[in-house]
Amino acid sequence: MFRSLHRKLVLVLVLLIVSVMAVVGTFLINSVTSYHIREFRSQMSSVFTSEFILTLEQNADDHGTLRGMIEAYSASLGIDEYRCFYVLDGRTGAYLSGSDDDYGAKLQLTPNILTAMTGQVGQATETLGEYFDVAVPIRDDSGAVLFVVGVLDDKSELQELNWNLFTILIRAILFGLVVAIFLSFLLSKTITTPVEKLTEQAARIASGDFTSSAQVQSDDEIGILSDTFDEMSVQLETTLRQVEEERNKLDTLFQHMADGMVAFDSEGVLLQYNAAAEDMLDRKLDGNFRYTDVFPEVQVRQEDLAQDGKSIEIDYAAGPRFLKIYFAPIRLGAEGKGLMAVLHDVTEQRKLDDSRREFVANVSHELRTPLTNVRGYAETLMSADDIDRDIQMRFLGVISSEADRMTRIVKDLLTLTRLDYNRMEMHMQPMDLRELGQKAAAAMEGQAAGQGLTLTCTLPEEMPAVLGDAERIQQVIINIITNAIKYNKPQGAITITGGVEGEQVFLRVEDTGIGVPKADLERLFERFYRVDKARSRESGGTGLGLAIAKQIVETHGGHIGFDSEYGKGSVVTLYLPQMKDEAANG
Repeated sequence: MFRSLHRKLVLVLVLLIVSVMAVVGTFLINSVTSYHIREFRSQMSSVFTSEFILTLEQNADDHGTLRGMIEAYSASLGIDEYRCFYVLDGRTGAYLSGSDDDYGAKLQLTPNILTAMTGQVGQATETLGEYFDVAVPIRDDSGAVLFVVGVLDDKSELQELNWNLFTILIRAILFGLVVAIFLSFLLSKTITTPVEKLTEQAARIASGDFTSSAQVQSDDEIGILSDTFDEMSVQLETTLRQVEEERNKLDTLFQHMADGMVAFDSEGVLLQYNAAAEDMLDRKLDGNFRYTDVFPEVQVRQEDLAQDGKSIEIDYAAGPRFLKIYFAPIRLGAEGKGLMAVLHDVTEQRKLDDSRREFVANVSHELRTPLTNVRGYAETLMSADDIDRDIQMRFLGVISSEADRMTRIVKDLLTLTRLDYNRMEMHMQPMDLRELGQKAAAAMEGQAAGQGLTLTCTLPEEMPAVLGDAERIQQVIINIITNAIKYNKPQGAITITGGVEGEQVFLRVEDTGIGVPKADLERLFERFYRVDKARSRESGGTGLGLAIAKQIVETHGGHIGFDSEYGKGSVVTLYLPQMKDEAANG
C-alpha cells in the first residue's frame, strides 16, 4: 500500500503533524493543570498563614465565628461555584458549616482532612486526582483539635478548561491534517516528479536508448542529480559503444584467426569456438557439446592448470591433421573458472620435419652408395700389386663413374638450394617453346631409338612466345623426355605435342610406359622420391630431376601437370604463361 514514495512522504508528513499537535496538546493541558495546582497552593499559602491560623484558634468559640472569619477571605481563597470552604468537627469530621452546605452534606473525609484531624496541616495535592484541597487543624489551649478548616476545589473549572483546550486541539489537528495533506502532496510531487522522470530515463537507458534526457529544470540537488544522470548516460553510451567496438574486433579476430579456439566453463560445457577449430577438428560444434565430446581422449585437470598459471601443451591427432593444443585456465565472472584450448595445426610442420629427415636420409644414402663403391675399388687397387691392367682400368672406370654420379647429386642439390632461396640466375628473354621442344626431341631421339622406342614431335607451326630462360626450360623438357624413355615399355612410343589453353602455352609429353601408381602421384615431385628405385639407380638417376623441373617451372610462373594410369603410361604437361604483347615487342 505504501510502496510509492509519494504516499510515503504524505504519510510521514501527516504523522509528523499529528505527532507534533498531540505533543503540543499534551504539554498545554499539563501546563494548565500545573498552573492551577500552583495557583491553588499560592492562594492557600497566602491566606492560611501562621498568624491567620493563630487568630482562628484564639477566636474558635464556635464554628459560626470561624465561618465568618474565613468568609472575609473568600476572594483571596478564590471561593466560587467550583471551590468551597468548610468547617468540620475536629474529632468526628462532621460537617458544621461552610460556603456551600449542599456540597458540605456530601463531603467525604479526604486524606488531607484526616491529616488535619491528627493535628497537622493537610496540603498534599494529586495532579491526577478528582479535586484540590487543603485542611488546617484548629486547636484549643490544650492542643486538642476542635475544628478542621479547609478549602476544596472539585476541578470542574479545570476540566472544563481542559475540554475546551482539547476541542481546540482536535480542531487544530483536523485543520492541520488538511493543510498537511495538501502541502505534503505538493512537497511530495516536487520531490517525486523528478525522481519519476529519472526512473523513466533509467528504464530507457536499460532498454538501450541513450538519447533521451530527464528534463528536470531545477537548481537544487535534484537538478544536479538530473544533470549528472544525463552526463552519466552520455558517458555510458560512449563506453558501451567502445566496448561493443572492441568486442566486435575481438570477435572478428577470434572467428578469423588461423589458430583454433575452444572455451569451456567449469562444468565442461562448450561456451565458444571459431571456424578454425571446427576445420582442425573436422567436425561441426554447437552449444550442446561438452569437453568430453570435443576432446574425448584428452584429460586435463583444473589443479594441473592452476600451477603458476602456465598452459599445458598436448599433441593431438584429429584425422589426417596433427594438432598441438595449449590448455590454459580462464576466469569467468567473479568466482567462476573455465578452460581455454588453443589449437595449432602442425601438420605441415610435421610433414616438413619428416621431409627434412627423409631428405637427409636420402642424401646420406645416395652419397653412401657411390662412396662405398669408390672406397671398395680403391682399397682393392691399393692392396693388390698384381692386378691385371684391364681390371685396373675397369675399376678406375667404376670409380670415375661413381665420382660423376656424386658430382651430379651435389650439382642437383646446389641447383635446388639456389632455386629455394631465389639465387638461381635466370636469363629471362622471349623464347619459342616449339623450338625448344623440337631441339629436345632431336637431342633425345638417338637414346629413344637405342631403347627401341618411337619418339614423335608434332608441335603447332606457331605458338605464342613465352618469357623465360631457354636453357633452363630446355633442361626441364629433356628431363621429362628422359623419364619417358627410362620408364617406357619395349617397342613403346613417346609423343610430344603442344598448344594454348587460355593464357597458358603448354608442351605435353605422353608415353606408353609403365605408369605411376595412384598412391605415388602426390609424392612424385618430392626430392629423392622414386617409384621404381632399383630401375632408377640402374639408369643413373638421382631422384632430383622432377623436383628441379618443378622448381624451375614455378620460378617462371608456370606449373607441371602429371596424369598417369598404372600399366598404361603417363602424360606430363608443362604450362608456361604467354608473354604479353608489350613485353614481346619490347
